[in-house]
Amino acid sequence: MAFRMALVALLPLAVLSLFVGAAGLGPAALWSDPQGHLLLIVSRLPRTLAVILTGSALAVAGVVMQQLVRNRFVEPGTTGTAEGAAIGLLVVTLAAPGAALWVKMTVASLAAMASTGLFLALIHRLPPREVLLVPLVGLILSGVLQSAATFVAWQADMMQLVGIWLMTGEFSGVLAGRYELLWVAAAAAALAFLAADRFAILGLGERTAVGLGLDARGVMRLGLLVVAVVTAMVVVTVGMVPFVGLVVPNLVNRIMGDNLRATLPVVAAGGGALVLACDLIGRLVRYPYELPVGTVLGLLGSLLFLWLLWRPARG
Repeated sequence: MAFRMALVALLPLAVLSLFVGAAGLGPAALWSDPQGHLLLIVSRLPRTLAVILTGSALAVAGVVMQQLVRNRFVEPGTTGTAEGAAIGLLVVTLAAPGAALWVKMTVASLAAMASTGLFLALIHRLPPREVLLVPLVGLILSGVLQSAATFVAWQADMMQLVGIWLMTGEFSGVLAGRYELLWVAAAAAALAFLAADRFAILGLGERTAVGLGLDARGVMRLGLLVVAVVTAMVVVTVGMVPFVGLVVPNLVNRIMGDNLRATLPVVAAGGGALVLACDLIGRLVRYPYELPVGTVLGLLGSLLFLWLLWRPARG
């Protein structure tokens, strides 16, 4: 039922996204105007798919991250994962500017995995009952890594690139041939669904998971891979989009509980719908100019998160 409701919200937004933009495009033009058909295939459809894939993958990655650290107040954008991917991109861009895209993708994924692993190593040293320290450590680590990336980028005159990778969530440049890496992020999110039961058991704690016969370290490595790949692909393609992996999983959890196999499809559809709605707002609020999705979602996501903190859970 909840998944159907999420699809009901997502599908009309996807159709509307095909016809909203600086260039006029109506349903009739798809059949009578060759330019309109070209605009749909080259720009509007790729952009809509990119937005949906980004929102869905980041929301699922947020769930995986929360299960790995057993804390609902973290997401890839607040644990140093995105900053790690940006540092990897920065290093490979400086060292090998002409490197193939798959090389940049691999380096960014490995750097994201390393930064996420560093975050996990740090929080394992925290007192078990101090749960509020976990997101605080993530924010501090993110700040340190972002400062390092900013310093290197400033020296190399690459500040604009780092700003795009970490702060915008910009879809206006998405065209056919420039978003397909996001299908890799979608595949990683699908892998998380296949291992949903294992992540749910790992969320009970490492000792409990081992007692139930789970290879906890193997599942941890799988979770790291999912989070790193999703984050790296999003950062490489459109830049990091904040709050998706934090707000959507918590909203769905309030409604459906902790059954990951049941909630992950709803989380994916809800993440896609939220980012798509913010993208449409960004296109319309200053039409024909655009606001980055990261700006709109930063405002809307912070309000939703404050509402989650204020409103007590029911049931």
